[in-house]
Amino acid sequence: MGFTQEPSNNSSGLKNVFRALRHRNYRIFFFGQGVSLVGTWMQQVAVSWLVYRMTNSPFLLGFVGFVGMVPTFVCTPLAGVFADRHDRRSMLLVTQALSMFQAAVLAFLVLSHQIQVWHIIVLSAFIGIVNSFDIPIRQAFTVEMIEKREDLGNAIALNSSVFNAARLVGPSLAGLLIAWTGEGMCFLLNALSYLAVLGSLFFMRMKPSEKLPSTRNILWELKDGWNYTFHFPPIRLILMFLSLLSLMGISYQVLMPVFAKDIFRGGPHTLGFLIAMSGVGALTGALYLAARKSVIGLAGIAARMAGLFGVTLIAFSFSRNLPFSMLISLGLGFGMMVHMAACNTILQTIVEEDKRGRVMSFYTMAFMGTMPFGSLLAGSLASWIGAPLTLFFGGCCCITGAIFFFRKLPLIREWVHPIYVAKGIIPEVAMGIQAAMGLEGFARE
Repeated sequence: MGFTQEPSNNSSGLKNVFRALRHRNYRIFFFGQGVSLVGTWMQQVAVSWLVYRMTNSPFLLGFVGFVGMVPTFVCTPLAGVFADRHDRRSMLLVTQALSMFQAAVLAFLVLSHQIQVWHIIVLSAFIGIVNSFDIPIRQAFTVEMIEKREDLGNAIALNSSVFNAARLVGPSLAGLLIAWTGEGMCFLLNALSYLAVLGSLFFMRMKPSEKLPSTRNILWELKDGWNYTFHFPPIRLILMFLSLLSLMGISYQVLMPVFAKDIFRGGPHTLGFLIAMSGVGALTGALYLAARKSVIGLAGIAARMAGLFGVTLIAFSFSRNLPFSMLISLGLGFGMMVHMAACNTILQTIVEEDKRGRVMSFYTMAFMGTMPFGSLLAGSLASWIGAPLTLFFGGCCCITGAIFFFRKLPLIREWVHPIYVAKGIIPEVAMGIQAAMGLEGFARE
């Protein structure tokens, strides 16, 4: 049974899509996070529009994206060590409270008409530092909310689905609110939305932490996580592939205000609709993954979806018709989301539990830590050769990466197959080995 082929008896169905919601802690976090993410997307669109309205500069648009994400590249590995050493829920309460504070300050400055570009840059750097801790901790925390490990892949897919459902709702609301009341209301509503996720964290009933206090030096643990991550070929290849797409492709989002205003001659509602259509595609992709009953075949899907993302990025760069570009955005969102979530699920499935936080911190660094450099590169290239050619170049790089990764699938299969057998993810093989060796319970979770 190949790693890139899904077994025929693993049928998908709608009944499988929401199975992770049977777990109480995950269910209340899912809905609390959903409310908060709508506010997050509203703020992201409002910040982009505010910067471009104030400066009319693609470079500054990219620079704000850069300073908001570059802390992820620097701080995230340290956050992974903390995620493996300390209580993850307590740390999430702190990061979410700090995020609410940032949104409240931004709302005050805009509504009081005191906002300046340097304020946005400083506050973007602040939330970038907070997110560099919040994201890997939240990724590693998912496993603690799921009692049945076989539902982990579904929970990861549902995380992506609620993220992209919010991506569908948030930008549309932001576009309407900006047109009616200005950007400040978006920031205020985002600050209030954090109450939902903070409440969900408070109301969880968690098992006592089994983590033992570590006496090892933080830098030693960081080095240990680095060696484990980048000396294991499947993890290394997945992170390299994800980094390429994040650097050269996913940063296309920072140029959306340029397309909305200068190419399609629209306003904030045009920007909101473009991002929302990408969110529809991403939500569809997340639900597609959630309906799958097994992780078997995800590496091949990740490669194909990266290729789809590159092709649609090229198509978007050539389009000058808004309805057609909105249609293309569906493919952009679908390819990007399925690729990202497939890589996440594979990593979460094969990683050793005591290194989960550190591996997910490197995942965050690969996905989001490279985005600031991609944003800066996209903004600089767009100022030089224009936004359409910038997207065309990025799409070509994504297709090249997809071809390279596809050729590495046999190597990934060779390393990952024994892990899936040992964990019972390939039950037929695991049961056969049990019978031959007389070892009861070999196919452990």
